[in-house]
Amino acid sequence: MKPMDELIIPDDLLFGSNHEWIRRENGHARVGISDYAQDQLGEIVFAELPQVGDTFKKDDAFATIESVKTVSELYMPVSVEIIEVNDAIGDAPDLINQSPYEKGWLIVIRPSAPEEFDTLMTAGEYIGKIKEPDSQ
Repeated sequence: MKPMDELIIPDDLLFGSNHEWIRRENGHARVGISDYAQDQLGEIVFAELPQVGDTFKKDDAFATIESVKTVSELYMPVSVEIIEVNDAIGDAPDLINQSPYEKGWLIVIRPSAPEEFDTLMTAGEYIGKIKEPDSQ
């Protein structure tokens, strides 16, 4: 696993409590899992993603990631409608490991309760969370 100082945690992202990241983009938002999360999972071998048009409430399970170590549910950090899915992940789930913020993003969403963004962590707050040994 990477040392803390090698993890990439971009300042322009918001983070959910289960290691999902969100990047706002022109009224929509792109979602994925953090560098920390992909590092903890190890080699990702499969991802089951939602379909365009699916809707989720905050904290609903929306995807499953399978690594050589474990199978993990991903939880929606805000209430949304799915408007795009990264189809490249189906053929190359390791993109999540290689490039969690650029090529390895998972979905694009239309938020249905934008005020829920206020419940998310900034990059600095997220770094504080992952440095705490009991928060994993």
